[in-house]
Amino acid sequence: MGENILPVESPFPLTEVDKWVLSQTDEEYKCHTWDELRSIIRNNDLSVLKRKPSDLRRYIQWSAETKAAYGTMTNYLLAHRLPKAWGEPPLKPVSHTPFEDPSDFCVLINDWPYGFEPGITHLVVWTRTSIRTDTDKGDLIPESREEVSAFVKRYFVDRLGPGGEDRVMWFKNWVALQSVRALDHVHVLLKDVDPQLIEEWTRKLECHRA
Repeated sequence: MGENILPVESPFPLTEVDKWVLSQTDEEYKCHTWDELRSIIRNNDLSVLKRKPSDLRRYIQWSAETKAAYGTMTNYLLAHRLPKAWGEPPLKPVSHTPFEDPSDFCVLINDWPYGFEPGITHLVVWTRTSIRTDTDKGDLIPESREEVSAFVKRYFVDRLGPGGEDRVMWFKNWVALQSVRALDHVHVLLKDVDPQLIEEWTRKLECHRA
């Protein structure tokens, strides 16, 4: 078994799954399969998603150091990862409808993906337009789920052509599971997608330049 010892105090609440993962070694860890992910997302059982033990330890360490240097994860993301045109908080979207205007969202490869089997790419779609959630646990309301689903279909699924719906999945962590809460974001998972297409989806757009 791995050592459940962290180099720093966790900068975000650890779930029971996180604590279990930290007790393992990478060799003991079992990667999420595509079929398993489909079941997790269909049942909205997002709390069971997990990173490899070594990745989780590094993520905790990096998050603590980043918050110490920048104050918040949002400050870091706006300084180094998200469009310069977004400026500083409070962010002012062009459209109040999520994903309607290309300048309001940005697709990036996840710097700290969950522990998936080979062939799965983990993207994050960041948006400066708020996505409506419920007041209970911060989960998507039905209208928001439809908005996100429609965006994922037109932006990702349709580009893959026939069978594309079988190679794309998405989810949005409810608030309690988010390590970055000030900026709305949606996770998109792709299976066996051409790296050139992934590069196209994640390139910097002209509307994102300051």
